Amino acid sequence: MNIYIVEGSNSGPVNGRLAKAELALAANSLNFKVVDNATSADTIISVGDGNINDKSVIGKKVYVVSDLNEIFADPKKILNNAKLKATIYEQSASSAPVSAANNGQKRIVAVTACPTGVAHTFMAAEAIEEEAKKRGWWCKVETRGSVGVGNELTPEEIAAADVVIVACDIDVDLSKFAGKKMYRTKTGPALKKTAQELDRAFNEATIYQPTSSASTTKSSNEKKGVYKHLLTGVSYMLPMVVAGGLIIALSFAFGSFEMVDGVQKLVGESHLAQIGGLAFSLMVPLLAGYISYSIADRPGLAPGLVGGLLAVSTGAGFLGGIIIGYFAGYLAMLITKYLPLPKTLEALKPILIVPLLATLATGLVMQFIVGTPIAWLMEALTEWLKSMGTANAVLLGALLGGMMCTDMGGPINKVAYAFGTGLISAQVYAPMAAVMAGGMVPPLAMGLATLIARKKFAKAEQESGKASLVLGLCFISEGAIPFAARDPLRVIPCCIIGGAITGGLSLAFGSELMTPHGGLFALAIPGVVKPVGGYLLSIVVGSVIAGVAYALIKKPEAQTSELVSA
Repeated sequence: MNIYIVEGSNSGPVNGRLAKAELALAANSLNFKVVDNATSADTIISVGDGNINDKSVIGKKVYVVSDLNEIFADPKKILNNAKLKATIYEQSASSAPVSAANNGQKRIVAVTACPTGVAHTFMAAEAIEEEAKKRGWWCKVETRGSVGVGNELTPEEIAAADVVIVACDIDVDLSKFAGKKMYRTKTGPALKKTAQELDRAFNEATIYQPTSSASTTKSSNEKKGVYKHLLTGVSYMLPMVVAGGLIIALSFAFGSFEMVDGVQKLVGESHLAQIGGLAFSLMVPLLAGYISYSIADRPGLAPGLVGGLLAVSTGAGFLGGIIIGYFAGYLAMLITKYLPLPKTLEALKPILIVPLLATLATGLVMQFIVGTPIAWLMEALTEWLKSMGTANAVLLGALLGGMMCTDMGGPINKVAYAFGTGLISAQVYAPMAAVMAGGMVPPLAMGLATLIARKKFAKAEQESGKASLVLGLCFISEGAIPFAARDPLRVIPCCIIGGAITGGLSLAFGSELMTPHGGLFALAIPGVVKPVGGYLLSIVVGSVIAGVAYALIKKPEAQTSELVSA
């Protein structure tokens, strides 16, 4: 059965997109095919209120799911119900789409993507769609999330668009937008300053012309490319970290430690440990390879991957991987741009000459220049982290926890996250515990505040508080962004204090975490975090302190609105 999944107007921030992702995953397991348009669908599932602004849906079988909790509870049941209970859709006058050709309606398409492909990707998409709807514009947003491409744009929709908005924190393939007016931004501004970004899109968009090599001229919007390249590498590395960490945790859960030749070794589940170890061994190569890919496109991938493998073999670890990834990428880009070749050989440059020269140079630099000193630095850092006393551990945990709460998905948050994630490859798991615990505090605290001081919050904020609690349990710090954007001078300090307390307590208890994502749900696998009691207590204490503090200093909604408008 072919199904098409659409969102109604009341599906809410993030939740509608996450519900669509759940249905898409469940559809694959049931051998249902998810299609990208209503025309080729046998059944259409509407997530939300069932008000669909798409003329092609008329006359099709539609199944409406107004309660998103039903989707999260059992998406397969929803799909089976849709097959049996869908009814013919009849479009009302209020939901009929208006022809842009007849009334001059503006049309925009957009693409959103963040490093983890979970929160910012969908929240930015929701914000763009809501702002466009307020203005009476036609809008469709394609998401490049962790589950792949969602709400994919068709060639016809792209051709009819007045402007393309690319709100991406990582490099994504934009070749299908060649020749269109394009405005580039990040997910953060698209989420927090949506109206301003849409205005700038029409004023500042320029014609996008992709090139076949890495010599693409960087626009003024990409001046902070160094950070963007790092995030691209981290985004491709994350699935490997998650898989490796959870598999190794499973090996601990099902295996046992015994003395073998005077050395304590894990036995009983060696196959799981081997699989997890191999997954971990690919972390640094992926990090380096995709940093290089982000800089130099495909010619940079081979030298970056090889440099990352050498970083592992020389002991330079994730620090060596980051350094050599940048070196390989910029070297490949320079060779592509400045190496003169006859026109007859130009076509060989990206597939033969650049990978050959860049890989050879990168390998030699890693082996004879970068590898040894960075390996020494990594060994020193690892030994210090493993041997640090309680006081230093508490300070480190407080620093990481506070950083995670400072900008909730922004640069400071991502630096702390990358630090904790990178150290997993060196089998140092304590910093990641402080990072994840601290990152869960802001959304949990805001959710608690809406329950404690319910009368101080508007009805919409109370509903956002419920969603924030769920997002907090999932380690999605961005759930607190609506509150921080509305009342930053009170929300952010409370969250930083709570996050610092949580991070400090986490390392004071000696907590270690073997996976970089999943929140409390990752704890379902024994061995992922230890000790569980101390880790959970640190999250509860920090979240309660931050939530109670904000509930006490929060001004009633009327006063907050006056303060914001002032």
